[in-house]
Amino acid sequence: MARSDKAASVAELVEDFKSADATVVTEYRGLTVTAIKELRRSLGVGTKYKVAKNTLVKIAAKEAGVEVADSLLTGPTAVAFVQGDSVAAAKSLKNFQKENPFLIIKGGIFEGKAVTTAEIMKLADLESREVLLAKLAGAMKASMAKAARAFDALRIKREAESGAPAAPEQAAPAAEAAPVVEATTQEVVAEAAPVAEATNEEVVAEAAPETSAPVEPTENA
Repeated sequence: MARSDKAASVAELVEDFKSADATVVTEYRGLTVTAIKELRRSLGVGTKYKVAKNTLVKIAAKEAGVEVADSLLTGPTAVAFVQGDSVAAAKSLKNFQKENPFLIIKGGIFEGKAVTTAEIMKLADLESREVLLAKLAGAMKASMAKAARAFDALRIKREAESGAPAAPEQAAPAAEAAPVVEATTQEVVAEAAPVAEATNEEVVAEAAPETSAPVEPTENA
C-alpha cells in the first residue's frame, strides 16, 4: 500500500473511531466474502464493518485518543464501528457468530471504556433501544389512560356532591337585581306625584284672581 493510501486509510479510521458510539474488534479468519457481506447487512446502516491492517488500526486509535489493547490486534482484523444502538449491533454480531463460528469477537470499546468478549455478550442479551422505547410508550399510554379515568371519576363525584348543575347559579344575579328595579320605579313615582299636584294647585291659584277682577268702564260710557 502506498504511503498516501495508508495516510488516507488512517485518517478514515480516525474519523470512524471518533464518531462511533461503540467499537467491536473481531477476527474474520475463515469467513467468505459473501459471509462478510451478510454480516454487514445484518449490522445495518448505522454500523460500519471494516477490514483493516492491525498497524493502521493501532495508529488510528492512538490518534483518535482511543485505547485499544495490543492483544486485540492479532490475526486478520475487522472492526465494527457502531453509531446508534450498540445493543442491536451486539445482538447482530452474536447471532451471526452462532451460524458462523469462524467469526471471533475479541473485545472493544463501549462508552469510552474497554469491554471484554463476555461483556459484549451480556450487552447483546439486553433489550434493544426499539423494544425499550416501545415498552416506555406503552407504559406512558397506560398511565395517561389511568389518569383520564381518575379525572372522570373525580368529576362525577363532585357533580354528585353538588347536586345541581351550574346554570341555575348563573341565573341568581338576575333574580337579585329585580327588587332593585322595582324599588327604584316606586321611588321615582312617589317623588314625582307631589310635584305634579303642587304644580296644578299653583296654576289654579294664580289664574283665579285674573278672572274675578271688575271691568273698569271706558270713557265712552
